[in-house]
Amino acid sequence: MNTNISNIMMTVFGTMVFSIAQGQETGVEEVKKTIMQFATGADYQDSIILEEVLDANFTVVMNRLFGSEGVAIMPREVYLAKIKNKEFGGDKREVTISNVTINGNTANALVSFKGSKMTFVSTLLLVLTREDKWKLVADLPNVI
Repeated sequence: MNTNISNIMMTVFGTMVFSIAQGQETGVEEVKKTIMQFATGADYQDSIILEEVLDANFTVVMNRLFGSEGVAIMPREVYLAKIKNKEFGGDKREVTISNVTINGNTANALVSFKGSKMTFVSTLLLVLTREDKWKLVADLPNVI
């Protein structure tokens, strides 16, 4: 009798672990898809694509970039305006996504963007919406 209960418990536990792992894997793929949409929107200077993947609270946090001595925060509206005005983007980049971590309804990833104009590595922070869509909430770039 105890053996049967143990076997049942092991089966249930194994199924739960497998289900969680499957969900995590699916989540990672969805995060990567969102990041690739973000990169495509910037590369093609397509604000419509970017509006789909950027959370309303999206910011770019620039720490000592382009000769500045401190941290500068760029809100979503300014970022999108720079895309529309062709100040940002327009460089077809090679994108390498690594270290995707999901913690409930938040995620982060380390992403390398290598283009002909510039190469940088960003820490991207994402949130999962009520509609089960990943959206970028912050981009912390480091120019290499």
